[in-house]
Amino acid sequence: MALLHRAELRPSKLDLLATWLPGKPWFAGTAGAEVTRVAAYRFDDPAGEVGIETILVRAGDGPVLQVPLTYRAAPLAGADRWLVGTTEHSVLGPRWVYDACGDPVYPPALAAAVLADAGQAEEYFEVDGRREVRPASMTLTGSRAGTSPAFDLVDEVVDGDPTLIRAGGAELALVRRPAPADAPTPSRLTGAWAGQADPVLLAYAR
Repeated sequence: MALLHRAELRPSKLDLLATWLPGKPWFAGTAGAEVTRVAAYRFDDPAGEVGIETILVRAGDGPVLQVPLTYRAAPLAGADRWLVGTTEHSVLGPRWVYDACGDPVYPPALAAAVLADAGQAEEYFEVDGRREVRPASMTLTGSRAGTSPAFDLVDEVVDGDPTLIRAGGAELALVRRPAPADAPTPSRLTGAWAGQADPVLLAYAR
């Protein structure tokens, strides 16, 4: 479960991405153009401390880009390279926003989705003591490859398309420009959303 808050963020996530995305090697679109949300999905942090959200966006008329983000209440030591920016959450206060590929909470969650079909976290609001579930904006389908390799201790992250996360001889590949495509391995994560009926390749493991 992922608890959401009816809150205002200044600057917004999309405003942060409009500034950050053009500097990435896998960026495609118009620098300076409005960044729009296409769909999104979330994973759970078992400790309940870090928000983990993947947003699919477009910059102007560019292709869909996949951006996993983590939201933290304090800076992550040694992760300046992955910092997207900071924002003020009207309920939670200051939040440090990171490219999740460089955040240690993300690789195990992605591995579980790719290799064990763990799916996405159900999103909900607390309303008068009741849970109000927000419908998912997209569907995810993973493989069932058995026990996933441990990605708790990552050896290397190589930014690109795909972005490669390596740990203990295993590798996760996050596709930055999702499109209908075959993965080089049966262990994959695909997704679809309104207006995109054919599943697109989001990530794979090898």
